Parts: sequence; structure tokens; C-alpha cells
Amino acid sequence: MRLRIFHVSLATFLLAAPLLAQPSAAKPMAKDSHPSFAVATIKPHDPNSSCRGCQGFSTQGDRMSIRNESVCSLMQMAYSIHPRQIIGAPEWLFNSAFDIQGTIDIPGDPNDRQQQEMLQKLLADRFGLKFHRDKRELSVYAIQIAKGGPKLKPAANPDAGADQEGNGRGTEQTVVFTSNTIADFIRNEQFFVDRPLVDQTGLTGRYDFSLRYTFDEAKSTDPNAPPGLFTAVQEQLGLKFQPIKATAEVFVIDHIEQPSAN
Repeated sequence: MRLRIFHVSLATFLLAAPLLAQPSAAKPMAKDSHPSFAVATIKPHDPNSSCRGCQGFSTQGDRMSIRNESVCSLMQMAYSIHPRQIIGAPEWLFNSAFDIQGTIDIPGDPNDRQQQEMLQKLLADRFGLKFHRDKRELSVYAIQIAKGGPKLKPAANPDAGADQEGNGRGTEQTVVFTSNTIADFIRNEQFFVDRPLVDQTGLTGRYDFSLRYTFDEAKSTDPNAPPGLFTAVQEQLGLKFQPIKATAEVFVIDHIEQPSAN
């Protein structure tokens, strides 16, 4: 799954979905490769920069660009977790934003696992991240199969890497998911719900599907606008987000530090 870049304000980012997966002409990286950043430049994000409001992740060739993202967002991408699963973190981990430009040390287009591995190494090497895993009872949304069954088509090319591409207009958002597992879907959606997502569907395949919804119903003035996220998931995907209490994995921060600008 290619990392995505999107151009929205932070407030919109927290309510909307990731927008665009960047096209890449590079051949896929060898699946047994373990890439790192050969060089990575990290700077505090300038809120007065020319690209005010720009935010997101992108890969192009041997370069990865991360703009206006917090360490919390980096951890979300790297470990497929929700902010509520991060315990004992300083406030700046959630509130301070960084711009990161990096060069990948292995040729080819990294898949989702390889991108996550790169981010994990970056967090450890440049932010000094150390943590241990634990289990706690949390308020979560269990993804369950809705009445009538799932409405997901088996992937046309299940051997292809998972991809998510989308576009937004006003308060409307459309995302196309290609060769996605439920875990891939969760990785995307955990950015935009207020509690962690837990898979209780029992679905193990890869699927092609799309999701069209309104991410801020209060601001929508279109009478023909699509429904909100929770209703759209149920009507269009045959799934539902059920609020429950459940034991979930948490990441307890043992050490984290802000990198010096370079």
C-alpha cells in the first residue's frame, strides 16, 4: 500500500480520510528487502510556509516525503494503532508537527510492510523511541458484519499490494480500496474515528471496494450528500462499527525525544 499525500488542514485531516495515493513508476521493491532511510532530514513544520495546510505522506521513486505530521501520526502509520493506544507520551508527541524528507536505501517501490519498517526505524533512530507493549481495557469500535452480510468483492488481483486512493470535494469523500484486507482498511480508518478499531468480522481475504461518505455532516449543505462514515460503512460495505469495551494492545512510552533540526 503506497503512502498517501493529501492537502487539507489539520482539523479536516482528523475528520476526513487520506486523499491521494501517489502514482509511482518504480518497480516493486523485492519482498524480502528491509529498507531504511539512507538520509533523512527532519525539521519542525513552519505553519507560515508557502504550502499552508499541506499535510500527509508520499513516496516517489527513492524518496519519501512527510509534511506537517506529528510523532503520533508517524506511530499510527508505523504500527497501525490509534492515538488512544499510546500511553505515557508527552504532549508534544501529539501536538508538535514535523516535515521529513528522506531517501530510501534500496531501489524499488516499498510495500506497506516495508514502509512501516522504515518508519519504525526512523522513530527509534531519530526520535529515540522506546516503548513496551501491554494490554488494557479500552473503548473501541468492533468492526462486525452487518445484517445482510458483507458487500465486498474479492480482489481482482489479490497478489497486488494493497492500495487506497481517494478524492474529496467539499465535505464529501470517496476512497477506493484495492486488494485490501480488513487490517488494511482498519489502518486507514483509525485516523478518522475517536477510538481504536478491532476486527471481529472473521473475514480473511483481500477485497476491492469503495466508500463514499460525508466526513462533516454538520457543515454539509448538499441535500444529496452521501451519509456519514458509520452509515456509509454499513450501507455500502455491509459492515458496522459497534462501540464496545474490549482488551486491546497499548504502547507504553519508555523514552522519546525531539530531534534537533537538520
